[in-house]
Amino acid sequence: MTRVKQLTVGPVLFNWAAEVWRDFHFRMAEEAPVDCVYVGEVVCAKRAPFFEPYFEAVVERLRRGGKQVIVSLLAQVASRVDRRLVSGMAAMENVMLEVNDASALAAVAGRRHAAGPFLNVYNEDTLCFLAHRGVEIFCLPWELPAQSVTVMCDAAAKHNAAIEMNVFGRMPLALSARCYHARAHGLTKDGCQFVCEKDPDGMVLKTLDGAPFLAINGIQTLSYKYLNLLPEMDRLVAMGVTRFRLSPDSRDMVQTARLFRDVLDGRLGAAEAGSRLAELRPEVAYANGFFHKKPGHDWVASPPSGGNAVASQALV
Repeated sequence: MTRVKQLTVGPVLFNWAAEVWRDFHFRMAEEAPVDCVYVGEVVCAKRAPFFEPYFEAVVERLRRGGKQVIVSLLAQVASRVDRRLVSGMAAMENVMLEVNDASALAAVAGRRHAAGPFLNVYNEDTLCFLAHRGVEIFCLPWELPAQSVTVMCDAAAKHNAAIEMNVFGRMPLALSARCYHARAHGLTKDGCQFVCEKDPDGMVLKTLDGAPFLAINGIQTLSYKYLNLLPEMDRLVAMGVTRFRLSPDSRDMVQTARLFRDVLDGRLGAAEAGSRLAELRPEVAYANGFFHKKPGHDWVASPPSGGNAVASQALV
C-alpha cells in the first residue's frame, strides 16, 4: 500500500438532527480537503433510523466529491436492535466497512475491511491476526503512546496495511449499557426521548469544584478536552502513519480540516497552524497526554527548537 498522507473525517458520534447530519456530509463532500469520510452510527442504534432516509444521498455526494466512503459499525453491540443494525449495514455491497466491535468480525469475514479505534487493537499480535482476516486499515485507539504507535506501524507495514491515527476531537473513554444522558434528564434508556440531541457536542460534566472534566454523549463518556496532535504530524508521518482522522463536532470542520491539510502538505508550519486553530476555536481546550505517555487530559508542549510549538495559552 502506497504511503500517501491521507486526511480523514471520522463518523459523527453525536445525535444531530437528520438534516444537520446530511448537510454536514454534503459540505465535507464539496468543501473539505479530505480524502475519506466515515459514515454510520457508532454510539446508539436508536439514532440510525433518523438519518437512514439520507444515507444513500450522502454516500453518493461524498463519492461524487472524490472522497472514499467507509461505513462505521456500532462500537457496542448489546441488544437485538444493535445486532440488526450491524447485520444490515454489513450486508451492504461495494463499500468498505469499519468494525468497532468484535461481534461484527464474523459478518465481514472474507471481505476487505477496516478496524476502528473502538476495536482496541493494542499490540502487534492482534494487528497481525486481524490483518490475516482482511483488515487493511487500522485506526488505533486514542490512548496509545508514541512508542506503541511506532511498533504498530512497523507491524502494519509487514502486512501492507495502513495505520490511521485520531489527531483531533474529543476522545471517547467508555461505553455503558445504560444511558447517563437520559438519566440526567430523569428519563430511562428505553424512554430517552432522544434528549442527547440537545447537546450537539456532548453534555459537559463538571467536578465538585466546578471545573469541566468530561462530556456525555448518550451511553458514551468522552473527554472534555479535545485531542490535538497537530504539533506531532511530522513525527507521525516519520513513524509510518499514513491516515490522520479528525472527529467531527458542530463547529467549522472545513476550516479545521484545511489547517491539518496544510500542515500535512507542508504549506503551513505546525506552530502557525496551531495559532490559527486557536483563533478558529477560542473556547476549546486541548490535550495530548496519551501520546506522550502522560495522563490523557495533559498538554505536553513540543520543544521550541522543533518548530512545532503551539501557543500554550490556547491549548490548556
